[in-house]
Amino acid sequence: MPEIRMSSVALSSEDRSGRVVYVVDDDEFVRAALIGLLRSIGLEVYAFASTEAFLAAPKGNGPSCLVLDVRLRGQSGIAFQKSLVENGGPQMPIIFMTGHGDIAMTVKAMKAGAMDFLTKPFHDQEMIDAVVAALERDAKRLEATQSLLDLRECWESLTPREREVLQHVATGLMNKQVAGNMGIAEITAKIHRGQAMRKMKCRSVAELVRKMSALGIEVPVR
Repeated sequence: MPEIRMSSVALSSEDRSGRVVYVVDDDEFVRAALIGLLRSIGLEVYAFASTEAFLAAPKGNGPSCLVLDVRLRGQSGIAFQKSLVENGGPQMPIIFMTGHGDIAMTVKAMKAGAMDFLTKPFHDQEMIDAVVAALERDAKRLEATQSLLDLRECWESLTPREREVLQHVATGLMNKQVAGNMGIAEITAKIHRGQAMRKMKCRSVAELVRKMSALGIEVPVR
């Protein structure tokens, strides 16, 4: 069982905004203890007695993490983690809890993407540190995902001609060379280039190449 001791640590309103912790443990005492602990630092917490109940519950769009017991009735926590990965389930970081941890189990969980592995009894500060780190990791993941979505929208806003121009520009060609390759006037190439670079929010060719690479667009080497 976790040691229940109130913590003096608190998160700022900015840090805890929209951040949710999900707890899955079939022990009612453990669920209650974790709800009290994590809510004491300002986090929103939802606890479930089974993985089925967790999956059925609505999820928010903000940063979140899952505190999961390894030895659940029915499906184990490790097996549930594997099913989430294989079936495209929630991608939130997972913190495992167990009263029977061993090195092999820990390694298996961490290789599968677990954020942390806590052995009961654990101190409240250990759990708080693990949860705060997990939420921060998920916030960065969501930020990266949103950035990629925004970048894709920028690319999709380009006309076919603007995309063609940028693919030439990304190789380091000047406007005159781009115009020659495309069979258009140099001023036309310049206009398309300016419009496309603004749409992509790029101030340099290096930034353009980086963004195209992030989108998986191959830049030919000249």
